[in-house]
Amino acid sequence: MFSCYNIIAIILLIITKEKMKKETFYNLHSDMCKTISNPRRQAIIDAIRDKTLTVTEIVKKTGLPQSNISQHLSLLKSKGIVNRQRDGNNIYYSIANQKIIKAYDLLTEVLKDESNSKKDMIRDLF
Repeated sequence: MFSCYNIIAIILLIITKEKMKKETFYNLHSDMCKTISNPRRQAIIDAIRDKTLTVTEIVKKTGLPQSNISQHLSLLKSKGIVNRQRDGNNIYYSIANQKIIKAYDLLTEVLKDESNSKKDMIRDLF
């Protein structure tokens, strides 16, 4: 038979595990957001949003230095945001999950809404 203390201990253990799961999720979420928050990485993500490109093609599309793009692509690959596929001498990069693009586009819409809201507020002041 369980004592009152054993039951309380079990309940506290369950609560602690749930908090740890949420904390782990929040850490993973934060890490993903940090990874895609860099403006240069955003340019890379935007460049490959709907097509597979080589580093050279990404350089042409973004205007960023090749060495810089390679470093960012390496990080994006390690975080599971982009896929890398070799074909002979070329390495092609693409978005690993199109939901990344949906999130990117949603944030763009929020920024547009904010911009319009601020414009309306300023217009109303004068």
